[in-house]
Amino acid sequence: MELKEAGEPDVYEIDRFDGGVGWIAYPGEAMERASHALAVHNEEADTDDVWVIDPVDAPGVDDLLAELGDVAGVVCALDRHKRDCAAVATRHDVAVHVPEWMTGVADAFDAPVERFGRRLADTGFKTIRIRNSTVPPWQEVGLFDGETLVVPESLGSAAYFRGDRERLGVHPMLRLTPPRAALSGLGPERVLVGHGVGVFDDAAAAVEDALDGSRRKAPGLYAKTVRSMIGF
Repeated sequence: MELKEAGEPDVYEIDRFDGGVGWIAYPGEAMERASHALAVHNEEADTDDVWVIDPVDAPGVDDLLAELGDVAGVVCALDRHKRDCAAVATRHDVAVHVPEWMTGVADAFDAPVERFGRRLADTGFKTIRIRNSTVPPWQEVGLFDGETLVVPESLGSAAYFRGDRERLGVHPMLRLTPPRAALSGLGPERVLVGHGVGVFDDAAAAVEDALDGSRRKAPGLYAKTVRSMIGF
């Protein structure tokens, strides 16, 4: 299995719920790059605005988005997740939205860019500065509306994130410094991640278990990773 696939994408739908949907454009890759669309009701226009998070583009994506409403914006939530943000934004004639404190990203998009602060426009989603570091280089914003928590990178459900009996796992590079201050105590009903399928059952406990077990389960996760690399 390749870590990251190229070639022709094939949309695999994940994380369907009332108010959102996700997809993986390359279901066979180990990274399981996941993208999401969140629908927020616009009271003034009496329509649903769709916000697209860290998209990997593919035929069929627009059909998923159209089921939710009209695209209002595209969000780049991690400095490494430029992905196909510009392509999707351009196709829908909207801007790519980037946190006001995220550096070195805006100029990379061949599309209009708008900045956001403590909230994502008028969506009701508050922003969480999960990480803003130079070592390792990492700028990541989470989104939370009291029910749905979006974590683009620090937590994931792809196999290379998860230690023993974990439904969610802390990213391997952050296992010794998990983002407890940013993500603990939120109590989400569902968690959407940038790598793998989301967690909908007892999601709050899955987040706390991932954070609490991050260091303790790191050796086992690293050993599993090495075994997979050498074919054992």
